[in-house]
Amino acid sequence: MRIPAAKKELGQHFLIDENIVRVIGRFAELAPEDVVLEVGPGLGVLTAYLADRVAEVHAIELDRSLEGPLSERLAGRANVQLHLGDALQLDLGGLEPAATKLVSNLPYNIATPLVVESLHGLPDLALWCVMVQREVADRFFAEPSTKAYGAVSVLVQLAAERTGFHPVSRSVFRPRPNVDSALVAFRRRGSIGDLARVKRIVTSAFAHRRKRLANSLELSGIAMRPQAEGALAEIGRDPRARAEELAPPEFVALANALTRE
Repeated sequence: MRIPAAKKELGQHFLIDENIVRVIGRFAELAPEDVVLEVGPGLGVLTAYLADRVAEVHAIELDRSLEGPLSERLAGRANVQLHLGDALQLDLGGLEPAATKLVSNLPYNIATPLVVESLHGLPDLALWCVMVQREVADRFFAEPSTKAYGAVSVLVQLAAERTGFHPVSRSVFRPRPNVDSALVAFRRRGSIGDLARVKRIVTSAFAHRRKRLANSLELSGIAMRPQAEGALAEIGRDPRARAEELAPPEFVALANALTRE
C-alpha cells in the first residue's frame, strides 16, 4: 500500500507501530459489544485492530486522499463505517449506533476541543483512550495551582477519572513529531448535574487568568463582582481567589452558589 504524505496543516502523524496499538487496546478495555469512535484513523492501523475486536467502529477522517488507502486496509471489515469530514463539524451525537468509547490517535490540532466537547456532547461515551501531545495529556489531570492547570483540567476531571497513562516514543509515528506524546485513558464519572452551566463558569473563570476569579466572571458577563465574591465566600473561598486555586468540585459548588445569589 502506498503511504500518502502526511499533511502538516492537518496535524497528521500516522501511527505505524503495532506494539503501541496493543497498549491502546489494553487501556481501552475493548469488549465485543463496544461501539468505538475513532477520529483521525490515518492509515487504518488502529482502525483494523479495533474492528477485529469490537462490534462497530466509526472512523472519522478529514483527509479525503486517505479514503483509498483506508478502504484497502479495511477491506472485508463490514463493521467499520468511514465518515469523511471534520470531526468538530460533524454531528457525532447522531451516529448510529451511538459510540460508547473514544479510542484515537487524535490529530494534534483538534485534540483538546474534541475531548472537551465530547464530555457533554456525547453522553453515551463511557471511556476515552486517546493519544495526544504530552503537554495536553498532562493538562487533562493537572493539579490546582500548577502551571498546567486550567479550564480543560477542571472539565475533564469533573466528568471523568484517569485510568491509564503511558508516555509514547516519537518513533511510533510517521513522520516523527517534534513533540512528545502520551496515551491517556479515563472513564466517565456519574452525572454532576448541569455540566453545560458549569462549563460556562469554568471557561469564564480562566478566560482572564491573571485576574481574580470574581473579576473574570464579571468581565465575561456571568455575574457582577459583588455577587461572585459572595458566592466564593459561601463556598469557603477568599473572595479574592483566582481560578487556578479552586479544585474541580469547587466549581460545581460555585455554580450552585451563583444560582442562589
